[in-house]
Amino acid sequence: MNMFMQISTLVKTSKSVIFTGHSIGGTTASLAALWLLSYLQSNFENLSVLCITYGSPLLGNETLSRAILRERWGGKFCHVVSKYDLMPRILFAPLDTIGPHIKLLLKFWHLYMTSPHCGPLDVQRNEEFMAEIFQFVLSHLRGLVEAGEEAVTGMFRPFGNYLFCSGDGAICVDNAAAVIKMMYLLLKTGSPSCSIEDHLKYGDYVGRISSQFLEKKSFMLGELPESRYEAGVALALQSLGISSQEPVAGPAGDCLQAARRMGRTPNLNCANLAIKLSKINPYRAEIEWYKAWCDRSDDQMGYYDSFKQRGASKRVSKVNMNRHKLARFWDNVINLFESNQLPHDFQRHRKWVYASHFYKLLVEPLDIAEYYRAGMHRSKGNYINHGRERRYQIFDRWWKGRNVRDEDNRRSTFASLTQDTCFWAKVEEARGLLDDVRSTRDQRHSALLWEKIDFFARHAKKLVEAKEVSIDVVAKNSSYSLWLIDYNEMKLQMLQFRPQFPSFMNGEIVP
Repeated sequence: MNMFMQISTLVKTSKSVIFTGHSIGGTTASLAALWLLSYLQSNFENLSVLCITYGSPLLGNETLSRAILRERWGGKFCHVVSKYDLMPRILFAPLDTIGPHIKLLLKFWHLYMTSPHCGPLDVQRNEEFMAEIFQFVLSHLRGLVEAGEEAVTGMFRPFGNYLFCSGDGAICVDNAAAVIKMMYLLLKTGSPSCSIEDHLKYGDYVGRISSQFLEKKSFMLGELPESRYEAGVALALQSLGISSQEPVAGPAGDCLQAARRMGRTPNLNCANLAIKLSKINPYRAEIEWYKAWCDRSDDQMGYYDSFKQRGASKRVSKVNMNRHKLARFWDNVINLFESNQLPHDFQRHRKWVYASHFYKLLVEPLDIAEYYRAGMHRSKGNYINHGRERRYQIFDRWWKGRNVRDEDNRRSTFASLTQDTCFWAKVEEARGLLDDVRSTRDQRHSALLWEKIDFFARHAKKLVEAKEVSIDVVAKNSSYSLWLIDYNEMKLQMLQFRPQFPSFMNGEIVP
């Protein structure tokens, strides 16, 4: 409870929170970060969260890893792993077998930290035990690498970014399969004693890496490859102290190349989507033109009602076809996003946040019109709870999650598009509520209906006065304008013999 209160205070007073932890403390840091991310998501809070662990054992299985990918949280975790450290690798071995060994390892590390001179002597006395556990973990890692992705299912699985470090530098890998393979290949070049001692050297490694960023690196391991890409891979391996002559250099290089290819895919998909977005913009433009035509029409029905009550014409058929084409495009965006085929911060890219929001403002009123035109509300229920497409709910979250400054955005003219995209669905519900009031004889039920009606009336009045609606909302023959006339007439009738509705005394609601 105390920790919850501390973090709640941090959320209110800070712009970012960083969790860190070494060894088992790293798992605590990861769990705390996951809890905070879940809390922020459920409360729509905007706070930057980062978790850095050092030599931390694995935390969860494939299910947790996929959940973190699905929520786009992978980029918020950086797990620093030294070249030979046994602790981050130990849970790849069966837990029932390795459990007793972990207690002894923790005892050794504690002795190292409290008695630096006695620690190495204790390790020497237990060389046989150290060699046994080293080979045990190494053999299980080898089995996982040889078996491939299928073998990791149901077992502990890496998530987030892994920064592999040595005295010569560091490289970062974010693909789970590549992380496992690099863990194996690096441990393979070590020894039992190194695997124990390396767990306590993170302070030295981080200090060296920080200073190396200020130094100019040179290729010191023989002739530089002609290919820039191969040279980059060779330099990355050099950062881990692996020369091109070592047996693991080939497999490690292949692993990094495969990870890079997989890492490029989300960015390529994003670039391809940008091209497709430019190609569908004419469909959106045609719908915008149709809205402008409706707003100028002599029938004064407006955008929503003109589409809902449309007849057979080429113009409207084209608009309806474009509506479906845009829906397919954005559904494809959502599918790529949720299957982790786009960059982890895609939903924060300004271009895509604003493009999806504009699409929602422009097209959702047409979806609502079609829903009620087809009578789907009678078989499925109201649009907001039973008919709204999931993509709109996702775009709502993207829009709320954007970084914006608190500014005074009061409008002097009506918005080009109604900012409450479910406004017309609420109008349809309010129309139905008025019909229910007319047909009911139960005074209690009637009172409940009037509470809902009055709530919407206040909401609509607030939007209109703030000019948060498009001009089609207040068109003379729009559904809202006609509903408002009906509402005010019924309100006057109710005032004559229902004085128990004090909310009606607040004055007439006008557009």
